[in-house]
Amino acid sequence: MSELAEPLPHLTDIAEMIAPATTALVVVDIQVDFCAAHGVLGRAGLDMSEAETAVDRIEELIAAARKAGATVAFMRVMTSPETDSDALKTWMLRRGTPGQEGICRIGSGGEDYYRVAPQPGDIEIEKLQYDSFHNTDLDEQLRARGIDTLVLAGVSTDCCVDSTTRAAFHRNYHTFVVSDGCAAFGGTIHTDALNILQSHCALLVETATVVDAWAG
Repeated sequence: MSELAEPLPHLTDIAEMIAPATTALVVVDIQVDFCAAHGVLGRAGLDMSEAETAVDRIEELIAAARKAGATVAFMRVMTSPETDSDALKTWMLRRGTPGQEGICRIGSGGEDYYRVAPQPGDIEIEKLQYDSFHNTDLDEQLRARGIDTLVLAGVSTDCCVDSTTRAAFHRNYHTFVVSDGCAAFGGTIHTDALNILQSHCALLVETATVVDAWAG
């Protein structure tokens, strides 16, 4: 079993690094199909307990961000058969899982937020696949608010959280990933993905650290 790398010990000024005025909490894909037992993944037999635990932490993070005045940004996948790319459908076919692209379908209920909800003034982004910046105006909305730092949490660690974190880093954002505010499905994927992100483009933090920093 792989072990999660510890947050870097010299990072003692987290509160300054994630100052609410210039920081957004990015909540990635907390949706029925990805997190709930009655969603697509749950009905397929995946254990959703780690996702539920991550949502517990995300609820704490959202409350802390709102109280501190940090921007809260909600990402969610919204798909239809017409928006499925040829690359996605061909990949599914070649790997022997045709039809599995049908997740978070508009109107199915699976695309709905799960246990979280935006409020007026929050950023909301609808996307087709993994990267929350791809073909969206997320970057423009963040820049308009003077945001240069992102604290990311959500599902899954190895997919949409990973893709969005890397895309943010490539756009010159300072990126932090909340290690206990993310979840993945199966084996050591969650831990491995976090360790790789800290090795290349992000810093790992825990929910309690972020909440304390935003409490001031």
